[in-house]
Amino acid sequence: MMKILFVCLGNICRSPMAEYIFRDMVSRRGLTEKLACASAAISSEELGNPVYPPAKKKLKTLGIQCDEKRARQITKKDYEAFDLLIGMENRHLNSMRRLYGGDPDGKIHLLLSFSSAPRDIDDPWYTDDFDTACREIREGCECLLDYLIRRYGWNA
Repeated sequence: MMKILFVCLGNICRSPMAEYIFRDMVSRRGLTEKLACASAAISSEELGNPVYPPAKKKLKTLGIQCDEKRARQITKKDYEAFDLLIGMENRHLNSMRRLYGGDPDGKIHLLLSFSSAPRDIDDPWYTDDFDTACREIREGCECLLDYLIRRYGWNA
């Protein structure tokens, strides 16, 4: 089973939105036996906190619940435990590379690098634009899932 870790600054907005949106897409395509995902933070600021209410509300509009999610911080062990580590911004990639001493296995990627318009996803904690963040996260998750289906020849 392939395991993916979505990473953002605090693990209360973007990365949990990516985790739950991706999980929903995987389930809808019948790929739960092939893919699993989780999310984590670069920072320790929000450890143990639930998903930020506006992000949780945005997920709820998509019919997705995330009540059990609590923020956690990435660890050195995550590099071995996950097949892909997906950041929301380039600075998350840089932080992961520092923690892991580089990226010898090529596991670290920007979520929207799988789209036709690679870019960072702005932090809605600061922009208060959860609609745009959610739309970009969905775009990235769809493109990532399509990439994996093509790469591994999965039927979905």
